[in-house]
Amino acid sequence: MTGSEESAELKRERQVRYDSILSAANHHAQSGKLPVHLWNPPFCGDLDMRIARDGTWFYLGTPIGRMPLVKLFASVLRQEDDGQYLLVTPVEKVGLQVDDVPFIGVELDKVKLDDGSDALTLRTNVDDVVVISQDHPLRFHIDEQTGGLTPYCLIRGRLEARLGRPLLYQLADFGEEASIDGESWFGVSSCGRFFPMMRMADLEHAMDNSAA
Repeated sequence: MTGSEESAELKRERQVRYDSILSAANHHAQSGKLPVHLWNPPFCGDLDMRIARDGTWFYLGTPIGRMPLVKLFASVLRQEDDGQYLLVTPVEKVGLQVDDVPFIGVELDKVKLDDGSDALTLRTNVDDVVVISQDHPLRFHIDEQTGGLTPYCLIRGRLEARLGRPLLYQLADFGEEASIDGESWFGVSSCGRFFPMMRMADLEHAMDNSAA
């Protein structure tokens, strides 16, 4: 087999995997939320697919411009214990590259619960909506070099969304001060849980240097 023939064969194999994953995702999407955490099919290799830091999905180096396709692929996305990201169907799983985390938080809102307490809701770039809570907690990463603060929210399984600077500023607007182990911390509360962002003494510097 020549190099060009081998290359063509590899391209065909990748396209078959792409079409198979897409078809299975589309089929199972009709039944609602997919139990990808329960599926354990054989690993069929890596797909030339990447999720960039800004949330853009690429296939063969080209952005996937159709949001319905992105949402279908996102519905069968899973992260393993070792950190590997996979697209999973009942019959196969393939690997893909994720530059940071797979989702981007695009809309943050505060709502009142039936008991009168406040809750924060987050919508992602693939239209997942979660209520920030014990099941969907916030975490805050502090860059060791710049001191900048970047928020993340757990969406499902091990999959997280990163909140950019506009939503970080919203969190700051919703924020409050609380004492933890005798220290003054700034953070936000949702569903009765306090999520500490950072010590009050370090807050101004972190907000000025936060990542987008």
